[in-house]
Amino acid sequence: MKILFATGGTAGHINPALAVASYIRENNKEAEILFVGTSDHMESRLVPSAGFDFKTIEIAGFRRSFSPNALAHNVKTVGLLIKSRSACKKIISEFKPDVAVGFGGYVSGPVLQTAVKMGIPTCIHEQNAYPGITNKTLAKEVDRVMLTVEDAAKHLDSKNPVTVTGLPVRGELLKADRDISRAQLGIPDDKYLVLSFGGSLGAKPLNDAMYDILLNSAETGKYYHIHSVGTNGGDYLKKFEDAGFVDGKKGTVEVRQYIDNMDICMAAADLVIGRAGASSLSEIEAMGKASVLIPSPYVAENHQFHNAMALVNRNAGSIIEEKDLTSDALSDKIDALLSDSENLKAIEKNAKSMAILDATQRISDIILSLAK
Repeated sequence: MKILFATGGTAGHINPALAVASYIRENNKEAEILFVGTSDHMESRLVPSAGFDFKTIEIAGFRRSFSPNALAHNVKTVGLLIKSRSACKKIISEFKPDVAVGFGGYVSGPVLQTAVKMGIPTCIHEQNAYPGITNKTLAKEVDRVMLTVEDAAKHLDSKNPVTVTGLPVRGELLKADRDISRAQLGIPDDKYLVLSFGGSLGAKPLNDAMYDILLNSAETGKYYHIHSVGTNGGDYLKKFEDAGFVDGKKGTVEVRQYIDNMDICMAAADLVIGRAGASSLSEIEAMGKASVLIPSPYVAENHQFHNAMALVNRNAGSIIEEKDLTSDALSDKIDALLSDSENLKAIEKNAKSMAILDATQRISDIILSLAK
């Protein structure tokens, strides 16, 4: 059995594909798996590191602008797109896959379209509540469309009925225990823990809004708080040091550059504050956590806003758009949530009800059914 995966660009596309490919490899020893991506994005590092064969094509995305630079870039992209067709055909002809799978990113477009034309069974997975352009196009052509959340279906003109599979969640998160995690972190039973982060790189608007909140919480001790400034947030660490933090700690507050034990921190948390990427939301749902979501407005199709609203519309989370984000607004939201334990429990229950804990197996089963 041979399976071809096409994905790239961001970890949000690549990591779910790697999770599924790893699951298939573990449970089907005869499976041969090949990834196709680009040489200049993170898939070129992540895929080989995970032990999978990797081929590249040269492709770029279109820019939505009429500036001279954007127009020149788009003309070049058309040329790359035409050229990529023959590269895709060569890879598919040599590998002879039984099924081709797209996990998003513009690289999956030419690969899956070529596979369709060559009569290879095909499927795609959409991570976000608002699908990207590539998957919107592919949905009209492929054999199966898999979604993280049902909300995405209304934005697709799919050739075939869609299937909600959820999004793979890291196993260590699913295994983490709240009480054990709180004991490891030294959080008393009678205190709330707030966990906030803006992704691995950090988010300046969140760091700005959080600064005064963290200083106040360190003085009052009304709740425990762990905050990550991100790898680009070194300047904030200096600000906290100047404010009396020692090794990132003061009172009930801890400020880190990066959270490398996310499973423990999230398991222990009563409230999670952060962006609204698909992977983060799947983890929040899987662990049944209340959240304040601050969608990044800088992503394609504003998809993080739609991701967040999938929870908000089910009373499974709350939202503050970045344009409305201030220390006061965020502080008021935190206080309102933590002061109403019944509502907090309801939000946790609703978030948990959205979780699909066997997403990896569901996706794998669909891929294997097509391969057969």
